[in-house]
Amino acid sequence: MNNIHLRRTLPEAFADRNTISSDIWHQDISLQKGEIYLIEAASGTGKSSLCSYIYGYRDDYQGIITFDETNIKTYSPESWVELRRKSLSVLFQDLRIFGELTALENVLLKNSLTGHKKKKEIIGLFEQLGIADKLNEKAGRLSFGQQQRVAFIRALCQPFDFLFLDEPVSHLDDENNRVMGQLAANEVAKQGGGLVVTSIGKRMELPYTQTLHL
Repeated sequence: MNNIHLRRTLPEAFADRNTISSDIWHQDISLQKGEIYLIEAASGTGKSSLCSYIYGYRDDYQGIITFDETNIKTYSPESWVELRRKSLSVLFQDLRIFGELTALENVLLKNSLTGHKKKKEIIGLFEQLGIADKLNEKAGRLSFGQQQRVAFIRALCQPFDFLFLDEPVSHLDDENNRVMGQLAANEVAKQGGGLVVTSIGKRMELPYTQTLHL
């Protein structure tokens, strides 16, 4: 996948609003593979909804979203499985961590489906993000910031054309923000993918190609 195109897309919940001031909603906007985008938004402007639309979890929107000019509403469940396995990786704002599993088990569960990284590489990511001592800790016992880092590592454990990170550093200090940004940039460069990061205040520090305001 090389292009995600939003044409006059708008959440149905916003349909009765008289005015929409946005670089994305109700516009004609394309996200290109190989570019790095920052989407800045205020709370309640549909940031997480946008990620859910693109990932195919929700379809309660007006307008059209296409992947390489194919309307995503035409995809079969089998096509979505393949897209999520090879083309799209998302770190959701609510993380979707399995609290009863350890931090490492959460990541290995994903990696067992993709075989994308060696266990040694995964442990290396835990070390770089300062949570190597939490490998065998139940994820539900970790702080939100620690869970963010686990979910981020998990998001890197697959091939992708686009990586979406929804508020990935909201609970991180500056140093972990810097390290996560570098790791994201490295993985995107390695895979030749596109990166889309959202923020309602604290942003991941990256050389963004374009900043869009939701």
